[in-house]
Amino acid sequence: MAKKNTSETGVVRLKTRPQFLFVRGGKSERRKSVVVQARARNGSDTMGAGFTATKKVGNSVTRNRAKRRMREAANQLLPLHGRRGTDYVFIARMDTATIGWQRLLDDMESALISLAEQFSAGTGST
Repeated sequence: MAKKNTSETGVVRLKTRPQFLFVRGGKSERRKSVVVQARARNGSDTMGAGFTATKKVGNSVTRNRAKRRMREAANQLLPLHGRRGTDYVFIARMDTATIGWQRLLDDMESALISLAEQFSAGTGST
């Protein structure tokens, strides 16, 4: 599905619209600073991660800052709480660019843990 642009954490970046739309059909967790969507991959053992911010978040500087913060948080949290064989899309919210770093990490971590529990309980989309 995704190119073999695997980072040092073993996560493949999602870059094309069909990849994002595929993940949109899965499970979703909303937090104050971020929305995390997840969906099981078909026949792959790698994790995928995509990042997006709409114009509602702010101007291009604000959107880029929000995406940089989400990428760094995902680099720290996905190896710990991500599920192998799953694609994740992180969607910025209004507060993502300005909220405290620890709060952003806490929001992402709780969303990832909740999604992992849903998948292990068998309620995740395939």
